[in-house]
This record gives sequence, structure tokens and C-alpha cells, in this order.
Amino acid sequence: MSILVTRPSPKGEELVSRLRTLGRVAWSFPLIEITPGRELAALSPALDALRPDDLLFALSPHAVSYAHAHLQQQGQHWPQQAACFAIGRSTALALHQVSGRQVRYPLDREISEVLLQLPELQNITGKKALILRGNGGRELLGETLAARGAEVTFCECYQRSAVHYDGAAEAMRWQKREVSTLVVTSGEMLHQLWALIPQWYREHWLLRCRLLVVSERLAQLARELGWQEIQVADSADNDALLRALQ
Repeated sequence: MSILVTRPSPKGEELVSRLRTLGRVAWSFPLIEITPGRELAALSPALDALRPDDLLFALSPHAVSYAHAHLQQQGQHWPQQAACFAIGRSTALALHQVSGRQVRYPLDREISEVLLQLPELQNITGKKALILRGNGGRELLGETLAARGAEVTFCECYQRSAVHYDGAAEAMRWQKREVSTLVVTSGEMLHQLWALIPQWYREHWLLRCRLLVVSERLAQLARELGWQEIQVADSADNDALLRALQ
């Protein structure tokens, strides 16, 4: 039985490659492509405005890599004063590697609710909070930080845009290749996959597949869309997905 990985490049191809090394049949089917964000020009001034007790958040490895490429282009460096936070381990590692800074992140689940439980984020009145993200998402984080008295700024470092496919042709192809497990790492991609596949194939193939997702919130969305066999990985990084698939 085959595994279909829908996450964008290069993470999707990397997971497929690792699965094939283990002898599994796996295919990459990226539903989203990543391009530079529309607010990168505002990044340097926003970073320069951070004071020693302010807060810097990175919400994905993509946000870090596009921000870092922009800073390098401008001949600038990551700030050494603000406290750094990340949504999860892989994002924290990416930020640490480019900035040399210690980065705090939630250890059990890569979601805003758990990140917001960190003790350093409880008394933040008057602090600036700069959030590096894609186009939209993680509104809860910004709203909660603002409610706790922080001055919140978002910076769109990258954009996610849908990759267009012929849904019927893709459904025939993946059913013919006996795909029975789907890996989906965001609600946006889950909605996109559900809408892409025509109704007959959706009922007779797509919704009968086992679905691997990365949060309980995503599992609930999948149940609402009609999936029944749903598994939740420990986090969104490829190591956790690989463990779940084994």
C-alpha cells in the first residue's frame, strides 16, 4: 500500500525519500508552493525596533529561511537582544542555526495554545512582540499576546499558494497506485485536497484512506470533512511523521 505526502518542497520530497529508504512505497504530491512574503521589506526595521526584553517569534522553518535570506541580502544580522521563541522543535533549531540564539519552544505539541503556556509569556505588558509567519495563520497567538498587553506586529516572510492540478486525473492516478495513507500537515491543505478530488473518488477512495495529521485540531477538521481513520503525529517535523508512519 502506498503513502501520499502532500507537504510542500523540500520537506515533502525529503520525507518520501526517507520512506523509500525504509522500503515503503511513497509519493510526493505538494499541494502548496512557497514563495517570498510581501512584508520582507519591513523585516529589518521591525527587528531593529526590538529592545532587550522584547519578544521574537518564528512560526515555521520557512519563515526563518526566507527572513534569513533577506537579512543576508541586506548585509544585516539577527538581533542579539530580544527573547526568541518558536512554534516547535524544527523551527527552533532553524532559528538557532541562523541566529546563534537560544530559542524557547513548547516541548509536547507544536500549537499556539501550548506555546502560550511558557512562563516567559505570562507577564508581557508593554513588550513588543514580532511574529514571523506566512500569509495568515496563528491569529490566536497574536490575539492572546495583545490581550496580555504586548504590542504585536506580524511580518509575512513567505506566502503559501495553491498548486493547481486536474482533480479527476490525480484521483485516478493515486487510486491506481493503491494509495491508502495520506499525510497532511495543515488545515489549508486538507480543505484543498478534499475540494480537489471529485465527489465519486472522494467517497470511494479519498475518505477511505488512513489520514496522518499533526494536531488534534486538524484531526477534528478531518472528522468534519468525513475521514474516519485518523492518526495524530507528535509534531509536524519529518522525524515525528516518520515515527507515526512506521
